[in-house]
Amino acid sequence: MQRRHFLRTSAAAAAAPFILSSRPAYADEFGEMKKRVGLIGTGWYGKADLLRLVQVAPVEVVSLCDVDSVMLKEAGDLTASRQLSKKVPRLYGDYREMLKEKDLDMVLIATPDHWHALAMIEAVKAGADIYVQKPTGVDVTESAAMLAAARKYGRVVQVGTQRRSTPHLIEALETIIKPGKLGKVAHVDLCCYYHMRSGSTAPDTTPPAQLDYDMWSGPAPKRPYNPIVHPRSWRAFMEYGNGIVGDMCVHMLDMVRWMLDLGWPSAVSSSGGIFQDKASRANISDTQTAVFTYPELDIVWTHRSWGSSPDPQYPWAAIIYGEKGTLKLSVNSYDFIPSKGQSVHRDCVMELEQYPEDKTEKDLEKHVAPAIRGHMRDLLRNIASRGKPVADIEQGHISSASCILANLAMKTGRTLHYDPAAAPGGVVKDDPEATALLTRPYTGPWVHPDPASV
Repeated sequence: MQRRHFLRTSAAAAAAPFILSSRPAYADEFGEMKKRVGLIGTGWYGKADLLRLVQVAPVEVVSLCDVDSVMLKEAGDLTASRQLSKKVPRLYGDYREMLKEKDLDMVLIATPDHWHALAMIEAVKAGADIYVQKPTGVDVTESAAMLAAARKYGRVVQVGTQRRSTPHLIEALETIIKPGKLGKVAHVDLCCYYHMRSGSTAPDTTPPAQLDYDMWSGPAPKRPYNPIVHPRSWRAFMEYGNGIVGDMCVHMLDMVRWMLDLGWPSAVSSSGGIFQDKASRANISDTQTAVFTYPELDIVWTHRSWGSSPDPQYPWAAIIYGEKGTLKLSVNSYDFIPSKGQSVHRDCVMELEQYPEDKTEKDLEKHVAPAIRGHMRDLLRNIASRGKPVADIEQGHISSASCILANLAMKTGRTLHYDPAAAPGGVVKDDPEATALLTRPYTGPWVHPDPASV
């Protein structure tokens, strides 16, 4: 126990150069003009993102939007208590009314996945730079349209794959991978063994009075309201997202692509289904494996929403295998186990003393807050320079679309070879059926965005 305490204390000191956040540098770093900010989607992660932005820059949050009136009001009051002006933002139930004002410099989007694309595209058309939660779109064509819109309208877009801004993971990249301590990397495992798939068997019912369920559903396939949908458990349904692959794999795949400088996989295959919990109302897989093929390595994803993890210290993780050692990575820590020499362990840094409000903020993932702050700082710096942030929309598109392709591969039972350049939304080579699945039908009156004409 004494040795472990010593190693953790030493790790914290050694990691100090890679901690990206301290109490704010503010305007000198991000430009002189105070940004006017709006948020679409004021639930769990919407508030987590917005309040981390407020911590690192003197922005003015002027607009909030949500289809749940109670959630919206609570978010307005909380925002007023935390921002410098103490003003309650304007409150909207329809993001189109909010964007019609055309007075926002930045828009944060933290809706359920099926609303990311339409809200983001309208926000860039309204002249805003964007922070949008992952995955980018709920289908591949949506995601391609988001990239096309960002480029057409010249907006800076950061995707919420904040592993790229996680201090201890940046340290692993800079001190283990870049110096070549792994040697040649020839395989990567990704996994998630969290019990995060809803097991509810609750019957469908009437939506609560404060929720505009028609607007909440929007372009998604219509289904009766079920109480596990709102708030937060909507990921139980493929109508609104892409299951655990779209939620958790996208983070780890994106992190590994960043660390190993990888682009599109040449092939994607997947198998799985609902093998263990057939009674739940959830229709996402509870067991799934996917393989993302690259020229000199495979990246293999596995999730089970039941049973136990083979490594209790790394239940949601990436394990990179090199000829000289193995690197385990998670949101909580990393471990480098070399073939020869001393192992290295690092834990995440939570920054609770620098940001004491994190200690009591409801539902905040305290270990992730520093990464969100770093991600916001990176976005603000690139808004000032008009550069590309670390999780630029193109990188988010590659990671998100690759995960969506994994689900399509499982659905079709075939290995898919996606060509992103063959058409504005890409095509699956020699597979017209899979190509048709790249675009999911919209429920009217909503119109699916077209990458060729956003």
